[in-house]
Amino acid sequence: MTAVSSPQASDDRGHTLNLWRHGLAEVPESIWRRTELRVLILAENGLTSLSPEVGRLDRLRTLDLGHNALASVPEELGELSGLTDCLYLHDNRLSRLPQSLGRLTRLRYLNVGENRLDALPEALGSMTGLVELRADHNRLSTVPEALGRLRDLRELRLRGNAVTHLPPSVAALRSLRQLDLRENALVDVPACLAGLPLLRQLDLRSNRLGPLPDWLAQLPSLERLDLRWNEVDPTLPLLSRLERQGCTVWT
Repeated sequence: MTAVSSPQASDDRGHTLNLWRHGLAEVPESIWRRTELRVLILAENGLTSLSPEVGRLDRLRTLDLGHNALASVPEELGELSGLTDCLYLHDNRLSRLPQSLGRLTRLRYLNVGENRLDALPEALGSMTGLVELRADHNRLSTVPEALGRLRDLRELRLRGNAVTHLPPSVAALRSLRQLDLRENALVDVPACLAGLPLLRQLDLRSNRLGPLPDWLAQLPSLERLDLRWNEVDPTLPLLSRLERQGCTVWT
């Protein structure tokens, strides 16, 4: 195992510790005493557990736990009050997320993709600093109503789930620019998307869509609409209208 004090692992100021692919069976206890850390990268180590001591690192701005084998993460993640930039939990074995994540009100980027989640916690709605949320390739059939409280959210990625509908509260996501719903189980374009003023890219590939709502042509910022691998008639006048308005349509 590479020593965590090696020059390659930590920057000159000691604020970043990069232990990517260091073959760690567990996180050394000495790391939890590094309370000066701003960035901690533990990706691709095969970690199966994470100590509650992680909550001591309250100056962290970015924490990368992606590409491990974590079946759970401790509630103490919610104590990382300095976490403002990124939290990577993707490509693990998580079946649930702790409610304490709702205390990370300044976090801008959260990636929980490629896990075993069948639900996202309602506490997600308290993470009001989120600009980008990725929950691709899980087992979600919907997302919580509380999602509508994320008024600064610009990008939402839900590809590869089993989503059948979105809650009405999504209509409040007035900052949303990009929405990826590819490879889900939608039979209709969610009505809650009507009127979103900044929505530019809408990916609906590989769902079960049939008729399309006329309000799609009234989305003022729509630049790209991807409808491939659905039962959609490519000769629909609505699609021609969208093209004339400058939206690229894929069928």
